[in-house]
Amino acid sequence: MLPVPDALVGERVDAALSRMLGMSRAQCQALIEAGNVLVNGGVPSKSTRLAAMDLLEVTIPAPQTPPVPVTGMDILYDDEDIVVVDKPVGVAAHTGPGWSGPTVLGNLEAAGYRITGYGPPERQGIVHRLDVGTSGAMMVAKSELAYSVMKRAFKERTVTKIYHAVVAGHMDPPSGTIEAPIGRHPSREWRMAVIEGGKAAITHYDTLELMAGASLLEIHLETGRTHQIRVHTAALGHPCVGDVFYGADPKTAERLGLERQWLHAVSLSFAHPRTGVLTSVRSPYPPDLARALELLRNPA
Repeated sequence: MLPVPDALVGERVDAALSRMLGMSRAQCQALIEAGNVLVNGGVPSKSTRLAAMDLLEVTIPAPQTPPVPVTGMDILYDDEDIVVVDKPVGVAAHTGPGWSGPTVLGNLEAAGYRITGYGPPERQGIVHRLDVGTSGAMMVAKSELAYSVMKRAFKERTVTKIYHAVVAGHMDPPSGTIEAPIGRHPSREWRMAVIEGGKAAITHYDTLELMAGASLLEIHLETGRTHQIRVHTAALGHPCVGDVFYGADPKTAERLGLERQWLHAVSLSFAHPRTGVLTSVRSPYPPDLARALELLRNPA
């Protein structure tokens, strides 16, 4: 059972689920039409509006068919050892419980890429992941050597991962470090929070640009906890724009045409697993984030 977040009261159930689960609205509508979504125990229509105190129950069936290939997943770098993809929003790294939509591995397989067999069966070749609702540069290992070397590199944090995020308001100070433990929210299922006794989490940020009511940040992660950037910025009262699940203003998200948080993995820099040569790969902003940023820069 999922209680409806205050920020989603009054939203259509398909739109609310899209924000809560990081799935596309079409995927959420399919779940509703298949009877896999209940509101207070009853089957809603996709246009049902959620009320305060409503309880959502979602059943996500296990995949019955191979992962669905997704178009528009560009390749940023490719050689005999690794491939770095430009992961779109709404695409998971791999299949797993609760996900039957498109995946990075499924798309690479459909395109004829050979991925190493190293790793657990459902995520062979995966050396790091991005959330379904986060876009940007993501690496997959093609060779056994690359899997071993890069898995260790990500674990030891010798890979430089840079994110850009647009957050509500202006950070004070404009550059700094957020150090606060993160764990499961004590009362809200599927949500993370800054909590006593959580896992250590360290986020470094620099303000790149100030806009009316928002800031563009460059973020370096020293740790890699689930939803770390979203949780840390929200804990300071500056949630990622569009991230109504963690307290962002839904009216701003609607005005900007955002159906997810403004968060993008813009680059990866690493020592190549075979040659040791420093390699950097960069991902451009996708259209929805670029459009929202332009609207914030030029509100008129």
